[in-house]
Amino acid sequence: MHYTTLVQAVYYAPRGKKRLMHLGMLVSQRYLGADDRLIGVVGDAGAGKSLLIRGMFPGLVLTNDDNGVNVRPLPVLEDARNNFFRMHTYHIDVRFEMAFTPLWELAEAVEKAISEGHRVVAEHFDLLYSLLNLNAEVLIGVGEEVVVTKPTIFGPFPSEVAKQAYDSLVYRKMAHSAEDLTSIIFEEMGSELPRFHSDVRRGFVVEFTREPDVDLYEVERRVLDYIREDLPICYYDDKSILIGEERLECSGPRIHMKSTGEIKQFRLEKEFQYSPISKTFLLAGRVG
Repeated sequence: MHYTTLVQAVYYAPRGKKRLMHLGMLVSQRYLGADDRLIGVVGDAGAGKSLLIRGMFPGLVLTNDDNGVNVRPLPVLEDARNNFFRMHTYHIDVRFEMAFTPLWELAEAVEKAISEGHRVVAEHFDLLYSLLNLNAEVLIGVGEEVVVTKPTIFGPFPSEVAKQAYDSLVYRKMAHSAEDLTSIIFEEMGSELPRFHSDVRRGFVVEFTREPDVDLYEVERRVLDYIREDLPICYYDDKSILIGEERLECSGPRIHMKSTGEIKQFRLEKEFQYSPISKTFLLAGRVG
């Protein structure tokens, strides 16, 4: 028998539907075993847990998706009550289901499905663990970063991974909101808009095909003006947001602060960095 010991794998939690689903696919390929039956995912609402799960398990019907389409009755609960499991893999959003079903009954249904050889993917797994008393075979936290672990009986435990995810998500939201404000300023100054987006801890990276002829001190000052105005940031649709009255295309419209005033300690690096490999000019912004 072959064992793989994984302490922790950490990835930047990317912006945008496609990048999150692609990361989910990679996580599945690298860390999910064919016999893994309990997959725990933890993190706050809007972190991108569902998109990551869609990437990990293409075709899996999520019982509570972002469009408010809820599968009723809950398949794993119904099948546990009927003593007949129809599916190989089940999904459950524990926080959502607690509004309809006692937590102990959810735990019993999940435990029964696992004992019968079926797989359960549980969002907000930290809420279920206290009654299940069984740790996930793959435990994933989604915050500023995506943290992947393969726990043993000695941990890590869901509460530890959840705290890391919850505490760090605010930096990802601040960075994403600040990045969109920066793009607005570049457009206002008549510059080329960023063609690519990348990641850096507690911040963002935008890439240009040619070096913009702009004063980065002025860019930073104008972004700070937007922040001081404390404009509301609202979801508009799957491809755009509203900042104040201005509509802006965005690949991750749910991952934002509620207003520009919630962005703390924004600053720009004051020079572009040239990448000789990609032949692009990179600019980093920081928050927090």
